[in-house]
Amino acid sequence: MFASAGISGTIGRAFLLVGFIGAVFGAFAAFTGARRNDQQIIRLIPRFAVLSFVAATGAFAAMEYAMITRDFSLAYVQKVGSWSTPALYNFAAVWSALEGSILMWVLILAGYTLAVSFWVRKRMQDLIASWALGVMFVVSAFFFLVSFFPANPFAVGAPGVLDGPGPNPLLQNHILVMFHPPILYLGYVGVTVPFAFAIAALITGRVGEGWLVATRRWSLFAWGFLTFGIALGSWWSYEVLGWSGVWAWDPVENASLLPWITGTAYIHSVLVQERRGMLRVWNISLLVATFSLTILGTFLTRSGVLNSVHAFSESSIGSWFLAMFAVVLVVSIGLIGWRGDKLRSPGVIDSPLSREAAFLANNVLFAVFAFVVLLGTVFPLIVEALQDRQIAVGAPFFDKLSMPIGLALLTLMAIAPVLPWRKASTETLRERLFWPAWCGVAALVVSLLLGAYGLAPLLTFTLGGVSSGAAMRQVVLATRRQGWRGLVGRANGGMIVHLGVILIAVALGASNSYSKSQELSLVANVEATFAGHTFELQDVVEVRDDRSISVKALVLVDGKKVYAPAITKYTRIGMNVGTPSVRTSLTTDIYLTLEPPVRQDANEARIKVFIKPMIIWLWIGTALMAVGTVLAAFPGRRRKPTDATSAPVEVARS
Repeated sequence: MFASAGISGTIGRAFLLVGFIGAVFGAFAAFTGARRNDQQIIRLIPRFAVLSFVAATGAFAAMEYAMITRDFSLAYVQKVGSWSTPALYNFAAVWSALEGSILMWVLILAGYTLAVSFWVRKRMQDLIASWALGVMFVVSAFFFLVSFFPANPFAVGAPGVLDGPGPNPLLQNHILVMFHPPILYLGYVGVTVPFAFAIAALITGRVGEGWLVATRRWSLFAWGFLTFGIALGSWWSYEVLGWSGVWAWDPVENASLLPWITGTAYIHSVLVQERRGMLRVWNISLLVATFSLTILGTFLTRSGVLNSVHAFSESSIGSWFLAMFAVVLVVSIGLIGWRGDKLRSPGVIDSPLSREAAFLANNVLFAVFAFVVLLGTVFPLIVEALQDRQIAVGAPFFDKLSMPIGLALLTLMAIAPVLPWRKASTETLRERLFWPAWCGVAALVVSLLLGAYGLAPLLTFTLGGVSSGAAMRQVVLATRRQGWRGLVGRANGGMIVHLGVILIAVALGASNSYSKSQELSLVANVEATFAGHTFELQDVVEVRDDRSISVKALVLVDGKKVYAPAITKYTRIGMNVGTPSVRTSLTTDIYLTLEPPVRQDANEARIKVFIKPMIIWLWIGTALMAVGTVLAAFPGRRRKPTDATSAPVEVARS
């Protein structure tokens, strides 16, 4: 086994070195070919992309092989591997800690670089594509280098180790660990593509709307993956952590939310530039901010500076990412300043009652939202660095400041879809808001009849009704004109996304405002009542296997079905992990957790019960957002951009 292990480690390191060399030569070929307009050199670019991707795949496969064969000669396998870990979670253990997560980042980034190189391979005479690929190769080289040195997954471990603790127990008790990190990384890393084209546009001076059209789908799918990955993380939190919530404003959660906020602002404001040639500086700045925040988020989650259930252990990787963050900001700001004259917008906002004005207001709100989240996330680090004391910024800070921003965004979602470009008359606005307004009234009446109370949730439900009415109005008009084909397209797909967002907003408003909880001391075969539901303890059982000892309380809920909240002790780590049990319905979740201490031979148990309204609509809304993202990526009718001379337009039309 150890001979094989040595080979896998050596091969993995060799692949990383080859990948780095391929990325360096790819960047050299792209920059040199673009600068000299040498098509012979430019045609070599896809070959280096293939080399880097094959090398990244080989390194990742070598790590998976080492994990599957339990190669305990490697320090990483000693840290997260175990003979007792089930095969599924052992496979996912590769990305469960720092070094493996960076390796997965390398693989996904190399895949994006390869895909882009083949996407533009017939248009390499377009120099903006060559410059963009050069930027992507530089980023790839950085991550290859990080994986080769400070985050080396193939480092040799201590001799004589024959078994390990396995992954963090929180990462081996739910199937979502297989999907949440890879999908989130597809979004995180995918931001590199539009960022690279934005930098290329600045370098070449071709800062019109052509590069926006060329990268529209890349931007949209990166945003979609990031959205879906964040939602899966919320679902994992709900199903695994046992606190009954989906979002705790944890610093690591915020690290993924920040690029999503700026990316969402970009997805909206780019429409204004394509239609009116406006907001050029703003859009490039949003892309720079989004990419920079992925680097900053990686620093926060992988340097050990944050204490979080999601964070990785302390490492020397932080200085690398801080340096990368600084370089990105300095280079990007320098290029924006250099091209300042060309970035001046040819158009102006004609009226505050116009769609472009609504998008600008939307951008301002998202910018404020991003600032609030960033401030609350990094402020404790600033205080610790300056005053050598630790403070915590908790959920109340974020809830208090984000609630008015969220309500303002819902208001814009209600108004913006009915606004025309350039200018709207009051008569037009009154006519188009008629049915959405009645939808809002209906939502308020239904909410009151169902017993809703409180200003914030009632505002959320009312604005949700108006917003959904505005979105449905546009969808109905499109389907009337074109049938079901009318659903395909950026505008109408965007309305489907809006409907998903509205469902999530309403579900969050209901679950946060009207949740109930109670701790019940249950005695076997004695029924207890809470919030109109009955709970009866049937038994307390113990389940053992090679990796854990689990104590489960079997609770009959409403006399219909038995649920089994548990506490599991992972013996090799010595860590107790609570596992909730949830009864889900379209209206309410009943969420049960087993409270310590508990004994298998006892005829009683303490159960905490949470009654959570409308939780399932969070996941339904997420699914609707995913569907809308796909529909928006394939427009039925493509609009000619303002700057028709930009060569990437040909990419978009093909």
